[in-house]
Amino acid sequence: MYLVARALLDRHRDAGEDVIIVSTSGQEMVGPIGAILGAALVIATRMEIAEGRYTGQMEFYAYGEAKARRVRELAAERGYHLADCYAYSDSVTDLPMLEAVGRPHAVNPDRALRRLAHQRGWPVLAFSETPAAALGLASPPGVATGM
Repeated sequence: MYLVARALLDRHRDAGEDVIIVSTSGQEMVGPIGAILGAALVIATRMEIAEGRYTGQMEFYAYGEAKARRVRELAAERGYHLADCYAYSDSVTDLPMLEAVGRPHAVNPDRALRRLAHQRGWPVLAFSETPAAALGLASPPGVATGM
C-alpha cells in the first residue's frame, strides 16, 4: 500500500466515514490487512469451510458484479447513500462497483479503466512513491468507503 493511500484512508475515517475494503483476494488475507488499516468491514472472497476444513468450494467470489451487489446490499443494510460513497480501484474488472457509487476513482488504473475514467470524467489518482510493500506491508486491491 502506498503511504498516500494510507493517508487517504485516514482522511475518510477522520471525516466519520466507514472504510470498507473490497477485494477479490481471500478473506484470510484481506481480513488482517483490513484490521491493520482500521477498516470497518472487509468484503472479500470466502472459501467454504465444513467441520473446520476447507471444502474446495467457494462460498462467495468477490469479483465483478458480485462485488457491486455486495456493496449495494451493505449500503441498504447500513443506510449508506451510494451517491455519497467513494470507491477506488485499479482494474476495469471493478467497473460494476465503481458505477454503483457516486464518487468513483481510478487509482494507478489499467489501460481499460484509465480510458473509461477519462471518458466519464472520474478522477484518476497516481500513487507513485515507494509502496508500503517495500516496508513489509501488503496492499489491498480495492477500497470502498461509505458515508
